[in-house]
Amino acid sequence: MKIISKEELEKAMQFPAGGENTAYAQYFTGKCYLEMLTKTSKVDVANVTFAPGCRNSWHIHHKGGQILLVLAGEGWYQEYGKPARRLAAGDVVEIPSEVKHWHGAAKDSWFAHLAIEIPAEGAKNEWLERVSDQDYNNL
Repeated sequence: MKIISKEELEKAMQFPAGGENTAYAQYFTGKCYLEMLTKTSKVDVANVTFAPGCRNSWHIHHKGGQILLVLAGEGWYQEYGKPARRLAAGDVVEIPSEVKHWHGAAKDSWFAHLAIEIPAEGAKNEWLERVSDQDYNNL
């Protein structure tokens, strides 16, 4: 099911989209929204909602890794040096620690996923270069 508007996406999700993601805006191309779903847990779970064409920069989760549970819309996930994978509602992406990758919306669809950070002592994210417009537009 292709979801092309934010209103349609919000109807399809079971979680709030949250406010504009200004805290991490420097690591995104385009506009996205963030709602932290856990507040006191040792496991961070967030709903990340991407406007069409929005994607995060290349990044690495050191020590912990991440799991993405796609809620609605269509998007992309890519590990460095590998072909991009198209994502839709119900897809699960397991991202091991130390793997350079990015994820975000398709050009013509809103996209939302739950991001689950795998807890580990000393876990941190390393933000790298942006995904180029040329590489993204070639998907």
